[in-house]
Amino acid sequence: MLYKITIQGLVQGVGFRPFIYLLADEMGIKGTVANQNNGVIIFTNASKKECEIFIRRIKSEHPPVASIHSIDVEKIPDSHEVFTNFSISSSISESEEITQVAPDIAVCDDCTSDRQTQLHRLQYPFINCTHCGPRFSIIRDLPYDRNQTTMSDFEMCPGCRKEYQDIADRRFHAQPIACNHCGPEYYLGCTVWGARYMKEGYNSYEEILEVSCRAIDEGGVIAVKGIGGYHLVCDASNEQAVKRLREIKIRDTKPFAVMFKDISSMRPYVIMNEKEKACLTSWRRPIMLLPLNWLTPNVVSLKGTLPQHDCKNSRPAPPLGGGWINPGMKTLGCLIPYMPIHYDWFEKLKTPVLVMTSGNLNDRPIIITPEEAESELGGKVDLIVHHNRPIHNRVDDSVVQVCGEQVCLIRRSRGYVPEPFFTDISTEGILAFGAEKVNTFALGKGNVIIQSQYIGDLKNEETFGFYTESMQRFQHLFRFTPKRLVCDKHPDYFSSLHAEKTAMETGLPLLKVQHHHAHAVACMLEYGLREPVIAVVWDGTGLGDDGAAWGGEFFLCDRKQYKRLSHPEYVSMPGGDKAALEPWRMAVAYLHHYQIPVPDSFIKRIGRKKMEQIQTMIEKKINSPLTSSIGRLFDGFASLIGICDKTSRQAEAAVLLEQQADKTCRLFYPMDTAKNPISFELLFKNALEDLHKNTPIAIISAKFHNTLASLIVSKVKQFSDENGINQVVVSGGCFQNKFLAEEIQRLFSETDISLYLPARIPCNDSGIAVGQLVIASEYA
Repeated sequence: MLYKITIQGLVQGVGFRPFIYLLADEMGIKGTVANQNNGVIIFTNASKKECEIFIRRIKSEHPPVASIHSIDVEKIPDSHEVFTNFSISSSISESEEITQVAPDIAVCDDCTSDRQTQLHRLQYPFINCTHCGPRFSIIRDLPYDRNQTTMSDFEMCPGCRKEYQDIADRRFHAQPIACNHCGPEYYLGCTVWGARYMKEGYNSYEEILEVSCRAIDEGGVIAVKGIGGYHLVCDASNEQAVKRLREIKIRDTKPFAVMFKDISSMRPYVIMNEKEKACLTSWRRPIMLLPLNWLTPNVVSLKGTLPQHDCKNSRPAPPLGGGWINPGMKTLGCLIPYMPIHYDWFEKLKTPVLVMTSGNLNDRPIIITPEEAESELGGKVDLIVHHNRPIHNRVDDSVVQVCGEQVCLIRRSRGYVPEPFFTDISTEGILAFGAEKVNTFALGKGNVIIQSQYIGDLKNEETFGFYTESMQRFQHLFRFTPKRLVCDKHPDYFSSLHAEKTAMETGLPLLKVQHHHAHAVACMLEYGLREPVIAVVWDGTGLGDDGAAWGGEFFLCDRKQYKRLSHPEYVSMPGGDKAALEPWRMAVAYLHHYQIPVPDSFIKRIGRKKMEQIQTMIEKKINSPLTSSIGRLFDGFASLIGICDKTSRQAEAAVLLEQQADKTCRLFYPMDTAKNPISFELLFKNALEDLHKNTPIAIISAKFHNTLASLIVSKVKQFSDENGINQVVVSGGCFQNKFLAEEIQRLFSETDISLYLPARIPCNDSGIAVGQLVIASEYA
C-alpha cells in the first residue's frame, strides 16, 4: 500500500526533511520526502501500523522550531510504485498553495559551539544551520530554496556544499549555509572612524570587532546592520553616550531597549519570573518588558512612592545611563544576544549592557541598506558596520510582556512574523489594510491569515512607502491575488485611503468595518470563538457609528455584527487630536463636563488663561469633538494629578500613570456602575479629595486602575446575566496596561465568566487588520 502524507505548518527551513529522513531510516521505512508549496509531502510503502507509529513520532519528536498544524494521510491503493530506500526529493512547485515561512531564528547553541571548533567557521559571524539563522528577512519567493533568498549572491564553497548535501549533517539543506570562505562579510562604513581604520587596513572581522568595541567603550554611538535592519548601539551605562543617542534619534523620552550579555548580568537590574526568562531565552529572542530592581541607582522617578519588590537576593547594579535609558519608567525593555556579533561584543566590551535600538530617525522605518545607512546616519554616528547580505524584508525587534501567566505581544515582528493564524473559515483572497498607527496589514490564504510585520504610523511618508512595498512583497511571496478588500471605516486613515484607491483601480469590492468591532473579533479569532461574546474594547480612538470618537465600548458581538451595550459619557476633546498631545486639555474637559472646580495646583501649573481658552472652546463647541475614549480618560487623569501635561510619544501619559501605581494597593474609588452611559464624576471628585489630602500619587494611580478593573467586571457581570453569555473578550491599546490586565485577570478568576486577553495578536491597533479580515470573511 502506498501512503501519501501531507504535513502542513512550520515545516520548511527548520530541518524538517532531514528529521523525516533520519526517522524513516531508523524505522526502516522506505519512501521519499519533499518540500512543496503548501508544506512537506511524504510517499511511503510502509504498513498501516508502521505508518501510524511513524506519524506519532513525527508529532512528538519534530525539530524544536517546527510546528505542525495538520497531517493528512491518503491511501493510494492502485499505485505500483515500490521504494527500495528513503530519499529526499527536489522541491515541488505546482500550485498557488503555500506553506509557512519560518521567522528569523536566533543563533543556536550548537552553532555558537561550532565557531570555536570548526576550522572554516572559526569566529564566523554569519554561522547558521537548519535550526537557526535568517529566514523571513532574506526570503524572496517560495519554495524556500537558496536561489529564492538573498543568499543566492553567495556561491557555496566545496566544504559548505558537502555539508549541504550530507543528510547526516546538521546543515543539510540549510539554505543560508556559509563559512569564512564563501559567506557574507562585515565591512566598515565611511564615517570618520571608519575612514581612518579602513585606511589603516582594518578589514577582517576580528579587526572590525576590535574597532567597534573600542568605539563603544570610549563612549561612541555606532550603527550596525543586523538581521532585519540596522541598530544604533552604545554603552548603556554611559550617560553622555545615551544622551547623544537621543539627539541622533530625535527621541525625547521614549524608552530605549537594552541588550544584556546574559540572564545573570540582567538580574541586578530587573526582576523576572520563569515564564519571562523562558520567553527571553527562546529562539524568538524578543524584547521583554520587565520591572526594575529598585536597588538599581539612577531610576528616574516622577512622584509618589515606589512599589515594593522582593529584592532579598539582589545587589545594586551600575547606573544605566543616568536615567536617560527610560526616563520616568519603572520597567525596562530587555533582550539578550541573538546574533554571533552580539556574543563577540560582550566577550570584549567593558560593559555588560548595551542600548540596542532600531536604526532609524524620527519614527521612520528601520534602515536596511548600506546606502540608506550612510545617507541617514553617516554624519551622526562614530562608526557604521555594514554587511553584504541583502535584507529583503525589514523587521524590527518584537516586544512582549507577561500578564499573569500569559505572554502578550505588543509589537509582532522579528521571531514571530510571518507565522500565520489558522482559521475555521475560508479567508481566500481577502486583503485587510489595517489601522493607521502601529499599522500591520493581513491577507487571507485558504484557511490561514498571514499578518505582516510591524509597519508603524502611516502618516510618516517613508513608513507609508514601507507599507505599500511590504504589501506588494507579501502578495508575491504568498502567491496571493486579492479578490475582496477590507479597511477601517474612518475615511481619513491613510490605510483607508489606500484601500479606496486600490478598489477604484481594481474594481474589487471594499468593505469598511468599525474599528472596535475589529479589535474584538481579532481576539475572538485567536481563541477560536464563534458564538456571541461580551466585548470590552478600550483604546485611544476609533470612529463610531454616530460620528463621535469611540474608545470605551462594551459590545455584545459575534464575528459579523455588534450591539453597543454601554460606553462612558461623551466628553469634549478640545483641539481634536491635539488633546492626545496635551493631556491637560482633557483634564480641563472632564472637570468642565462634571462641573468640578479646578484645583489651584493645576491652575498654577497650566495657567489660568490657557485653561479658560479651553473652557471657551468647549462651551462654544469650537474644534471639540465628542469622545467616549478611555485612552483620553487616562490622559486627563494623569495630567490632573500632575504626572504628564504634554506628551512626546503615543500613550505617554497613560504609560507614566501606570508606572506610578502601587501594585500592592487594592483600594478603589466608588462608582455608580449601574449608570448608563457610564459616569466618572465620583472618580474625579474622590481623586481630587485624595490629592488635597496629599495621598501619595502611587496610591491615587493604583485606585484609579483598580476602579476601572472593578467597573469592567461589574458591567460584564450585568451584561452576562442579561444575555446569558459567560465569555468576555477584551482588546484595545488600554489593555497593554499590565496593571489593568492583571487586575481583571484576578477579578474574573473569581467569577464563572471566562476572560480572553489577546496574546499572539497584539491588543493595540496592529491587531486590527486580523479582525477586519475575519469580519470580511463572514460576508462571503
